Amino acid sequence: MGTHQSPLAGQPAPASVLIDVDKLLAAYFSERPDPSVAAQRVAFGTSGHRGSALDVSFNEWHVLAINQAICDHRRAQGIAGPLFLGIDTHALSKPACDSALEVLAANGVEVMLAPVGEFTPTPAVSHAILVHNRSNHSSSGAAQADGIVVTPSHNPPRDGGFKYNPPHGGPAGSDITQAIGAAANRYLEQGLKGVRRIPLAQALRASTTYRHDFLRHYVDDLDHAIDMEAVRVSGLRLGVDPLGGAGVHYWPAIAERWRLDLTVLSDVVDPQFGFMTLDWDGQIRMDPSSRFAMQRLIAAKDRFDIGFACDTDHDRHGIVTPSAGLLAPNHYLSVAVDYLFRHRPQWGAHAAVGKTVVTTELIERVAARLKRAVFDVPVGFKWFSQGLLDGSLGFGGEESAGAAFLRRDGTAWTTDKDGMTAALLAAEITAVTGSDPGRLYAALTADLGEPFADRVEAPANAQQKQALAALSADQITATTLAGEAISSVCTQAPGNGAAIGGIKVSAPSGWYAARPSGTEDIYKIYGESFRGAEHLAQILAEAQKTVDAALQAASN
Repeated sequence: MGTHQSPLAGQPAPASVLIDVDKLLAAYFSERPDPSVAAQRVAFGTSGHRGSALDVSFNEWHVLAINQAICDHRRAQGIAGPLFLGIDTHALSKPACDSALEVLAANGVEVMLAPVGEFTPTPAVSHAILVHNRSNHSSSGAAQADGIVVTPSHNPPRDGGFKYNPPHGGPAGSDITQAIGAAANRYLEQGLKGVRRIPLAQALRASTTYRHDFLRHYVDDLDHAIDMEAVRVSGLRLGVDPLGGAGVHYWPAIAERWRLDLTVLSDVVDPQFGFMTLDWDGQIRMDPSSRFAMQRLIAAKDRFDIGFACDTDHDRHGIVTPSAGLLAPNHYLSVAVDYLFRHRPQWGAHAAVGKTVVTTELIERVAARLKRAVFDVPVGFKWFSQGLLDGSLGFGGEESAGAAFLRRDGTAWTTDKDGMTAALLAAEITAVTGSDPGRLYAALTADLGEPFADRVEAPANAQQKQALAALSADQITATTLAGEAISSVCTQAPGNGAAIGGIKVSAPSGWYAARPSGTEDIYKIYGESFRGAEHLAQILAEAQKTVDAALQAASN
């Protein structure tokens, strides 16, 4: 990953890269965004609005404006139930949560907050929304709940993020986020005129502000998603590194409630994340799929039968086995699909496998053997939420180590990514089969072929990124890919016909996909081969030539 690996990758974070938390928090309150500067406007990407107070892209005014826009949206949609509000452990999350509450309370919204000083993982918010809406669905006109998670996911410590989950419990679709973003920017342009707000102390005392024990509700319900009894009886030694994230208190509670032999490597919460080892580019990033960021757990792998970690809001997972070390996300997702659809007899016969177009095609091969349909969609977990809600998807997963799956009875568990159940599933798999996911992956590829995958990045300016996102199939003139006839060129996802924001070119034993980055001036090429590392290198080289030629032609 990454074309310019830092010499510090995988090393403990030196003091020089640690953020000045006081300076960051001061900037949150003092810096005011200028809506005439594009980078200072509200912009919802695949997972909400993200930025840093230091760049004037995530400040108090942004959060106040976004929340008034959410209140307007709720009124327009007739959403009158409680709003479940969760935060992760990033430094900007607490002040942003306070700003949100000032606006939500002023608008009379019932807000459910975790007990004082507690953090709330994304999946616990999604779980709470679904449990509320299920229990209130039968009574007529009962008020539907929705939620907000204040998190920039695994982004560096200087960042803040803000995500809205509508009543289906998953990430909001682009129709909703575009409308909320546009409304928020209008409030910024008007200097917050029309934004209702009351002081924090008053908002905390408001009759509409409640405390909700997210942790207890989530932890007590876990055996409906995972066979906790099988894990307990197996006596497996489990290790978890919460990476200083929102689930830090969930893990000891899970161990106690379900009587597991589970060791929490560290319960330190530090807004500088000074305990981290640096990611590939020398940044601190709490990414459980990065071997550079996961050095602490990898070093401890021989102490446990299975180890796992989650990112800051606990919606992504990383799985470490004694035999294979840190599993690539695609490897674990393939094993999880193979296991779940064999060990969930109550799931509907037509429940499909959800994946994104850049996730491994080994999942297609696994699904074909299981006689299950594949629902292949663009990047973004929002595409799975409805299917997980109605049970037409048994599982949804993406190559960036995010996944969710149904309860054991075939009803919805979460409709957002859940790193905690994905992690505990690795323990269930090991307990039930007697083999850890690393060994099961080896068996799977012996049967179905072993994929070799990589991704490369190349510079692209805004104009080129736009051209890449708008490429049509007929702009790709190549007829072969690494010695094989091209079997398909698609710009729309096969599962739902939605634009993939780029292009995917496939041949019988390999494929590549190219799409612009939403956050940086680069484009990414994902490639996969079932014929080995040399064939993969050939695919990626041809992909870069083909894409560069198409971009060249588009800019002329």
